[in-house]
Amino acid sequence: MIGAQYRGEAYNSKVSGARLLVDLTALLPHMTTKFAAVTPGLVSMELSVKQVLDGAGVPTIDYPFYLNFGREMYRKGRQQISGESLALFAAVMIAKWTARGLTPAVLQALRTDVFSVAAPIAP
Repeated sequence: MIGAQYRGEAYNSKVSGARLLVDLTALLPHMTTKFAAVTPGLVSMELSVKQVLDGAGVPTIDYPFYLNFGREMYRKGRQQISGESLALFAAVMIAKWTARGLTPAVLQALRTDVFSVAAPIAP
């Protein structure tokens, strides 16, 4: 049986500065390539969200919250979730962000206008 002391030592060796430097150095080319591939789509989505927010008269101070909603939707789209599954996810996100004080009509406009997701089909 592996003791607690051994587990602690094994964990500490994995998270030591030298080990992390080696691991991150090996991952850096992939990370930068992936970031460069994703960034144009993310920036485009954020500009579209801001246009909808401008049209709806949303105060600028509220933009970060709506942008976070947009980023969650964007991430699900990149995970190749679509159709009714994405519509249900959007409904959950709208409920979540409405509970946090955002306007449901604006969130629904973002869902439809920016992400081309229809409302979920009622059971």
